[in-house]
Amino acid sequence: MREWFFAKPNRVRTLLNLWPPFFFSGIKILSISPDFRRCKVKLKNWPGTRNANGTQFGGSLFAMTDPIYSLMLMGLLGSKYFVWDKSAHIEFQKPGVGEVSVECVISDEMLAAIKENTAGGDKYLPEVVNIITDRQGTVVATVSRVLYVRLKPPFRPRNGEQAG
Repeated sequence: MREWFFAKPNRVRTLLNLWPPFFFSGIKILSISPDFRRCKVKLKNWPGTRNANGTQFGGSLFAMTDPIYSLMLMGLLGSKYFVWDKSAHIEFQKPGVGEVSVECVISDEMLAAIKENTAGGDKYLPEVVNIITDRQGTVVATVSRVLYVRLKPPFRPRNGEQAG
Protein backbone atom coordinates (compact mmCIF):
# COMPACT_ATOMS: atom_id res chain seq x y z
CA MET A 1 0.00 0.00 0.00
CA ARG A 2 2.79 2.43 0.92
CA GLU A 3 4.59 1.86 -2.39
CA TRP A 4 1.32 2.47 -4.29
CA PHE A 5 0.68 5.70 -2.36
CA PHE A 6 4.14 7.15 -3.02
CA ALA A 7 4.49 5.91 -6.61
CA LYS A 8 3.11 9.19 -7.97
CA PRO A 9 3.36 12.59 -6.27
CA ASN A 10 0.07 13.69 -7.86
CA ARG A 11 -1.62 10.70 -6.21
CA VAL A 12 -0.28 11.86 -2.85
CA ARG A 13 -1.54 15.39 -3.58
CA THR A 14 -5.01 14.21 -4.61
CA LEU A 15 -5.45 11.91 -1.63
CA LEU A 16 -4.20 14.53 0.84
CA ASN A 17 -6.66 17.03 -0.60
CA LEU A 18 -9.46 14.53 0.10
CA TRP A 19 -8.12 13.65 3.57
CA PRO A 20 -10.71 14.97 6.08
CA PRO A 21 -8.28 16.92 8.32
CA PHE A 22 -7.14 18.94 5.27
CA PHE A 23 -10.39 18.99 3.29
CA PHE A 24 -12.54 20.25 6.17
CA SER A 25 -9.89 22.73 7.33
CA GLY A 26 -9.67 24.44 3.95
CA ILE A 27 -6.09 23.26 3.38
CA LYS A 28 -5.20 22.41 -0.21
CA ILE A 29 -2.01 20.93 -1.63
CA LEU A 30 -1.42 22.89 -4.83
CA SER A 31 1.56 20.88 -6.06
CA ILE A 32 4.16 18.30 -5.15
CA SER A 33 7.22 18.13 -7.40
CA PRO A 34 7.92 14.82 -9.19
CA ASP A 35 11.00 14.30 -6.97
CA PHE A 36 9.12 15.06 -3.69
CA ARG A 37 11.47 18.01 -3.02
CA ARG A 38 8.87 20.84 -3.17
CA CYS A 39 5.31 21.15 -2.00
CA LYS A 40 3.05 24.19 -2.21
CA VAL A 41 0.13 24.44 0.21
CA LYS A 42 -2.62 27.04 0.59
CA LEU A 43 -5.28 27.75 3.16
CA LYS A 44 -8.49 28.84 1.49
CA ASN A 45 -10.32 31.95 2.58
CA TRP A 46 -13.88 30.99 3.51
CA PRO A 47 -16.02 31.29 6.65
CA GLY A 48 -15.09 27.80 7.86
CA THR A 49 -11.39 28.72 8.08
CA ARG A 50 -11.81 31.95 10.06
CA ASN A 51 -11.73 32.51 13.81
CA ALA A 52 -13.95 34.81 15.91
CA ASN A 53 -11.91 37.83 14.77
CA GLY A 54 -12.49 37.08 11.09
CA THR A 55 -8.88 36.07 10.44
CA GLN A 56 -7.45 32.66 9.59
CA PHE A 57 -7.78 30.11 12.42
CA GLY A 58 -4.35 29.49 14.00
CA GLY A 59 -4.88 25.74 14.17
CA SER A 60 -5.33 25.61 10.40
CA LEU A 61 -2.22 27.74 9.88
CA PHE A 62 -0.30 25.28 12.06
CA ALA A 63 -1.76 22.26 10.25
CA MET A 64 -0.64 23.52 6.83
CA THR A 65 2.83 22.01 7.28
CA ASP A 66 1.72 18.88 9.17
CA PRO A 67 2.44 16.07 7.77
CA ILE A 68 4.03 17.58 4.65
CA TYR A 69 7.73 17.07 5.44
CA SER A 70 7.22 13.56 6.78
CA LEU A 71 5.39 12.54 3.61
CA MET A 72 7.91 14.24 1.33
CA LEU A 73 10.75 12.38 3.07
CA MET A 74 8.86 9.09 2.89
CA GLY A 75 8.54 9.63 -0.86
CA LEU A 76 12.25 10.46 -1.15
CA LEU A 77 13.74 7.88 1.22
CA GLY A 78 11.42 4.95 0.60
CA SER A 79 10.24 2.33 3.03
CA LYS A 80 13.60 1.74 4.77
CA TYR A 81 13.11 4.69 7.11
CA PHE A 82 10.84 5.77 9.94
CA VAL A 83 9.87 9.39 9.42
CA TRP A 84 7.71 11.23 11.95
CA ASP A 85 7.14 14.67 13.32
CA LYS A 86 8.74 14.92 16.76
CA SER A 87 7.77 18.44 17.75
CA ALA A 88 6.51 21.68 16.26
CA HIS A 89 6.10 25.32 17.19
CA ILE A 90 4.27 28.20 15.55
CA GLU A 91 4.93 31.88 16.04
CA PHE A 92 2.21 34.19 14.76
CA GLN A 93 3.56 37.38 13.19
CA LYS A 94 0.42 39.04 11.88
CA PRO A 95 -3.26 38.07 11.58
CA GLY A 96 -3.86 36.01 8.46
CA VAL A 97 -6.39 37.85 6.34
CA GLY A 98 -7.53 36.08 3.19
CA GLU A 99 -5.83 33.16 1.50
CA VAL A 100 -2.38 32.23 2.83
CA SER A 101 0.25 29.84 1.53
CA VAL A 102 3.51 28.07 2.32
CA GLU A 103 6.15 26.28 0.29
CA CYS A 104 7.95 23.31 1.82
CA VAL A 105 11.38 22.46 0.38
CA ILE A 106 13.86 19.66 0.99
CA SER A 107 17.32 20.77 -0.09
CA ASP A 108 20.21 18.60 -1.28
CA GLU A 109 22.03 19.53 1.93
CA MET A 110 19.15 18.44 4.14
CA LEU A 111 18.78 15.12 2.34
CA ALA A 112 22.54 14.46 2.48
CA ALA A 113 22.61 15.28 6.21
CA ILE A 114 19.73 12.89 6.86
CA LYS A 115 21.42 10.04 5.01
CA GLU A 116 24.80 10.72 6.64
CA ASN A 117 23.42 10.99 10.18
CA THR A 118 21.23 7.89 9.92
CA ALA A 119 23.70 5.61 8.08
CA GLY A 120 24.94 4.09 11.34
CA GLY A 121 21.41 3.32 12.53
CA ASP A 122 21.07 6.37 14.76
CA LYS A 123 18.06 8.65 14.84
CA TYR A 124 18.41 12.11 13.35
CA LEU A 125 16.31 15.13 14.27
CA PRO A 126 16.46 17.73 11.50
CA GLU A 127 14.59 20.99 11.98
CA VAL A 128 12.70 22.74 9.21
CA VAL A 129 11.35 26.26 9.33
CA ASN A 130 8.55 27.51 7.12
CA ILE A 131 7.17 30.96 6.51
CA ILE A 132 3.43 31.26 5.90
CA THR A 133 2.57 34.35 3.83
CA ASP A 134 -0.52 36.11 2.60
CA ARG A 135 -1.18 37.01 -1.05
CA GLN A 136 0.90 40.17 -0.70
CA GLY A 137 3.90 38.18 0.54
CA THR A 138 3.58 39.47 4.11
CA VAL A 139 4.68 36.99 6.77
CA VAL A 140 1.70 35.70 8.76
CA ALA A 141 3.40 32.95 10.79
CA THR A 142 6.62 30.98 11.17
CA VAL A 143 6.35 27.23 11.77
CA SER A 144 9.34 25.28 13.13
CA ARG A 145 9.12 21.52 12.98
CA VAL A 146 11.56 18.89 14.27
CA LEU A 147 11.43 15.59 12.42
CA TYR A 148 12.48 12.13 13.57
CA VAL A 149 14.28 10.08 10.90
CA ARG A 150 15.83 6.65 11.44
CA LEU A 151 16.53 3.50 9.49
CA LYS A 152 14.09 0.73 10.35
CA PRO A 153 15.68 -2.15 12.34
CA PRO A 154 16.16 -4.55 9.38
CA PHE A 155 18.20 -1.87 7.56
CA ARG A 156 20.42 -0.75 10.43
CA PRO A 157 24.05 -1.91 10.41
CA ARG A 158 24.97 -4.64 12.88
CA ASN A 159 28.12 -4.84 14.95
CA GLY A 160 29.93 -1.96 13.31
CA GLU A 161 28.98 -2.85 9.70
CA GLN A 162 28.28 -0.01 7.30
CA ALA A 163 24.69 0.50 6.15
CA GLY A 164 24.24 -0.25 2.52
